[in-house]
Amino acid sequence: MAKFMLQRFIGMMVTMLFVSILVFIIMELPPGDYADRYVFRKYAGSGMQITESDLRNIRHELGLDKPAYVRYSKWIYGIVTRFDFGPSFAFETSANVVIGQRIWLTMAILFSTLILTYTISIPIGIYAAVRRHSIVDYSLTVFSYLGLALPNFLLALIMLYISVNVFGASVGGLFSPEFEEASWSFAKFVDLLKHLIVPAVVLAWSATALQLQTIRATMLDELNKLSVTAARARGVSEWKLLLKYPARLALNPVAGSIGFDINRIFSELPIIALVLGLPELGELLIRSFIDLDMFVAGAILLMLTFLVVVLNFVSDILLAILDPRIKLQGG
Repeated sequence: MAKFMLQRFIGMMVTMLFVSILVFIIMELPPGDYADRYVFRKYAGSGMQITESDLRNIRHELGLDKPAYVRYSKWIYGIVTRFDFGPSFAFETSANVVIGQRIWLTMAILFSTLILTYTISIPIGIYAAVRRHSIVDYSLTVFSYLGLALPNFLLALIMLYISVNVFGASVGGLFSPEFEEASWSFAKFVDLLKHLIVPAVVLAWSATALQLQTIRATMLDELNKLSVTAARARGVSEWKLLLKYPARLALNPVAGSIGFDINRIFSELPIIALVLGLPELGELLIRSFIDLDMFVAGAILLMLTFLVVVLNFVSDILLAILDPRIKLQGG
């Protein structure tokens, strides 16, 4: 097991190296740089003539005149040694400060969505497989079709409409007005948990529907295997049999799809955040690309990708624990 974990960890580090190079290339892709945007914002409409010499001086002050490999080396060295993602030109502070204001809220949305998805899909998917052709099983099929067919942003709009017109309250944002500028306290934490329910339900909608069908199908396949029949013949109690054999192996696709679920959540989050007024990293990422504030954009991409890679590493470990065959093959 230790050898398996070491192999996966080394693979994770190599992956992050190539990811950092790819992220830096993406940072370099947009035409122009922040010096052009800075000059446009500061001097547009003033009638002043900006020469190429002026632009070169601004690029030199911002450190944008150095070769790409030098800037990459300095950027990645600062991240590895000081956890410094570089400056934010648009906000005139460090990228860490800009991202730090939103990353914890984004992580709160992400993990509340994952917890809700697996808390609902795992037990209900197993129960539906065991009680095949029951009302729960048929209801699961209808829910799954709705979850896969109804876009998340439409569900968010429906919940906003119902909350405003039926209950006279808004579900937008992550804090009540009295807690938005308040310092952190237990009351503010509880208020955050209350506001996390709606975005978590919206983002977990399609993932739960997909995981329900996946667990049900895998569970049905495991229930029909000879090992389960043999365990029944030995007199193993039904619930112990289900938990020890088919239910355990039915979780393999769930553990293996954690990274996919995170990617899906991050891809859908900017739209949901726009509908619900959530302060998260997706909207900041788009704004950073528009402003050519590339250190902030690169920091967000690198941190989100790192989270996906780390959770894929955790996924591999979970798979090895759930299915010893994977551990033996990895060793």
